[in-house]
Amino acid sequence: MISRQTITHPFNRGNYTIGAPSFAKWAQNTPIGDGEAALQVDPVEVPETVIEALREAAHAVHTAREEVVTRTRDWWAGSMIGETEGRPATPDAVIVEAADADQVAAVLRICHEAGIPVTPSAGRSNVTGAALPVFGGVVLDVCGLNAITGFDAESNIVDVQAGMFGDLFEKQLQEEYGVTTGHWPSAFAVSTVGGWIACRGAGQLSTRYGKIEDMVVGVDVVHADSTRATYGDYARAAVGPDLRQLFVGSEGTLGVIVSARLRVHPLPEYANAVAYGFKTFAEGLDACRRIMQRGATPAVLRLYDTLESGTHFGHPETNLLLVADEGDPVIVDASIEVAKEVCEAYGPELDSKAVFERWLDERMLVGKSADGFKPGPGFVADTLEMAASWTDLPVIYDEVVAAIQSVPGTLAASAHQSHAYTDGACVYFSLRGDVAPESRRDWYRSVWDAANAVLIEHAAALSHHHGCGLLRGPYLEESLGAGFATFVAVKKALDPAGILNPGKLGLPSRFGTSPLN
Repeated sequence: MISRQTITHPFNRGNYTIGAPSFAKWAQNTPIGDGEAALQVDPVEVPETVIEALREAAHAVHTAREEVVTRTRDWWAGSMIGETEGRPATPDAVIVEAADADQVAAVLRICHEAGIPVTPSAGRSNVTGAALPVFGGVVLDVCGLNAITGFDAESNIVDVQAGMFGDLFEKQLQEEYGVTTGHWPSAFAVSTVGGWIACRGAGQLSTRYGKIEDMVVGVDVVHADSTRATYGDYARAAVGPDLRQLFVGSEGTLGVIVSARLRVHPLPEYANAVAYGFKTFAEGLDACRRIMQRGATPAVLRLYDTLESGTHFGHPETNLLLVADEGDPVIVDASIEVAKEVCEAYGPELDSKAVFERWLDERMLVGKSADGFKPGPGFVADTLEMAASWTDLPVIYDEVVAAIQSVPGTLAASAHQSHAYTDGACVYFSLRGDVAPESRRDWYRSVWDAANAVLIEHAAALSHHHGCGLLRGPYLEESLGAGFATFVAVKKALDPAGILNPGKLGLPSRFGTSPLN
């Protein structure tokens, strides 16, 4: 048995800090470059009269270039390339801090009347450039909306503001209410509840607890014109389309989420884990499929290819599968027993306790898959997570790895299966390259073009939980097909002035062409 403490309370395990700041940690050691903007062309200037109105309406307003660069930095490799060249991604904008929903509405009213673009922002842990103000204007920082405002103990529903950071949210849930979200993304300490919802995120225990869209009971949204609405707040319904799901994954393009009601769960009483090795990644995927289709839903069902098995666990000779679960002992043991019965048909059990302990210690380390390489000045690393059916995943794995490796300058491509369902799963690719520093941007775009061509050919989901932002925008219309026109129509209906997060998700913008299109 694995102790409850190790899986339930990762505050005491892993490498991150409680209450981490709202900007990416790497930014602390990166100087403010004085070169031209890497991702802005003809940004919209905010008139002084509008700035003064914003000062009266909001908690704080920042206009200094250094402040803007610091407060718009994120975790996206595409913006880091420019930063390390001395070219900040988006230095021209006005940062506006809101302290509550009323201030969010006031800021949107002012910007809507003035035709100023607004980019909602919070923890900025996003890795697709989703919160970068590529057309300038206003960056609306909602980190001040950072409190739990209600808890229904009988229904296990918590009411929380969108700007609350994940680690502080979970800590308060556990210590004051004895519950957990079960939502543990890698960027746990530098991401917010609203960011999870806006990007349709997933945590590392999603096979047990679901993705964020499975947790959202209701959302409170401020629209582009400052009007407000509540969407959802029922367990299930048949009163037309589920409108709350318009905003889950909308990445700030359709409205600004200010608070939400989430399903939570009693703290688990018990946990257990096993680990097995497989000759091929395809065999491991087949075992995951069989486990899920037998009805087991272990919190962790993660399959690593040989490269990542070696990097993460010191087992380069195998494709390692870790299965772990937490909760009621009867359910947990039944889930683990199903996994054992399935996996033993493929090979012997590994040292399960050692594998699980290592995963707990290192699972929050971002960039672990780059270990073993000696980065030079032209080194680039990124991740690509997608989803597809069990039928298609084995060939997609082979073809995406081959596509990435075919690009000159690629050091390695690897993957692990990270989130599973009865009909398919998410495979999370890591890509690393080392090229001349001035060629990094070209290499980066080439590997993304190559990988996404494979995904589009197989009609796979381009993203499982990171969202699209700037990075995936150029591929969205082809990926969604005729459905993209529906998305455009929804955007026009909810944001006719086009001020909300322009340039993202491949949507057309009246402010210009997205820098990646």
